[in-house]
Amino acid sequence: MIKKLCGIALLSLATVTALAQTPVEVTGLLKKKRPTVKLFKVDEGKTVEIASSAPTQDGKFGFLFFPGYEGLYVIGTGTAVSPNENYRFYLKAGDKLSLILDEKNYELTGKNNSEENVLLDQWNKLSDPIYQKSINFMGVNSTFVDFFPELETIAVQSRTFLNGKATKNRKFNQQMKNIIQLDMVNYATNFLNTPRSAHPSVEEYSPYYARLKAQDLAKNTSLLYSYPWGSRVLSATISVNLRQQNIKYAPGLEGLKSTLSFIPNDTLKGDAILETALRYKNYTDYKDLMDAYGKYILTAGQKKRNLDIATPLLTLKPGDDAYAFSYPDKESNTVSMASLKGKVVLVDVWATWCGPCKAEIPHLKKLEEEMKGKDVEIISLSTDAPKDKEKWLKMIKDENLGGTQLFAGGPGNEFSQYYKVNTIPRFLVFDRKGKIVTVDSPRPSSPALKALLEKTLAEK
Repeated sequence: MIKKLCGIALLSLATVTALAQTPVEVTGLLKKKRPTVKLFKVDEGKTVEIASSAPTQDGKFGFLFFPGYEGLYVIGTGTAVSPNENYRFYLKAGDKLSLILDEKNYELTGKNNSEENVLLDQWNKLSDPIYQKSINFMGVNSTFVDFFPELETIAVQSRTFLNGKATKNRKFNQQMKNIIQLDMVNYATNFLNTPRSAHPSVEEYSPYYARLKAQDLAKNTSLLYSYPWGSRVLSATISVNLRQQNIKYAPGLEGLKSTLSFIPNDTLKGDAILETALRYKNYTDYKDLMDAYGKYILTAGQKKRNLDIATPLLTLKPGDDAYAFSYPDKESNTVSMASLKGKVVLVDVWATWCGPCKAEIPHLKKLEEEMKGKDVEIISLSTDAPKDKEKWLKMIKDENLGGTQLFAGGPGNEFSQYYKVNTIPRFLVFDRKGKIVTVDSPRPSSPALKALLEKTLAEK
């Protein structure tokens, strides 16, 4: 829940108060004309807005929130996709942050800022010349002729910047090394990848770029995922490396193949694939992409994003591939759509609390008896909430439910989202090859369902 209170935004996150009983307090002064100041968290190398504060007439703004983690957060007046007008700060429970935001950068004020943010501010001041020319470049007439020498000077200074500057926070000390590294990459690549009055050839790149390797950044997720613009930095670095290796731009899967060759980590490959999928406008292209690279969609977050991308593109017409579901049965054994190939599959989407669903149970049992000995698999897919799993198991036993009983884990499960199941019961039929016959079949109480199953069985 986000509340705007006369220049101070109170972000109350009940789910994380156990992690941080003392809130972070941010007080600031906005010295430029912007309607809001935003607070972002860092989520897998991207920023996600979690609160906004409408400044008072004299520019005062603030945030009071319980941090869900210790690490980098972003405060600024920009958008979630760009570092422009956005600034990263290291925050943990109980921290106070006081600052001024102006047209060029931020400035810490007061005496209560943490030692972590004081050190970040020192680095910010040192690297400000290349930040201004690379990120905050509006109105700055800079080309590679003046930028490259400053980049090389600050690159040298960055290597010794932390000498004798360790804070008492060991976790931050390690992350500070990563922040410096990624800030430098961010500034160096953003400069090359944004419009300028003159652009260098690869042969004119300064020595810093010869050491810039996407493979070094993408060995694992931890480096990029904790940095607000980690995903952006990796993409920008790959773009520079492609030019350095004289690899021409190619659209579609061919271009993606080149991109993935620079990413050794499979999870980060999955992220790059999803970024490509976001640009697709039809299911055919999306399916070609997933057929080629879907094996890299690994994490729960990636699978959720993948489903969010796919769902609007789906036609769900007969002959389309069935969703590759995988759910536990009543004995906790995993049953997948792939394991059912060779059988005609009837899926009943239901829940223990659903009266119309329960009204179909006697008819479903009768249909199951009539289909006995035939290549028909009847799947009953429960959409009961996780807290009601025991109720589901009890009903299976009490009602002597047959077929294959699977637990999808709530009404927002992937199967229901994929097939746009908004009401239950819902019955779906798939052929022996795992293709859609119908995603809204007759119910077992109708003789038309038995006829449809027999017709599907008879097809070669």
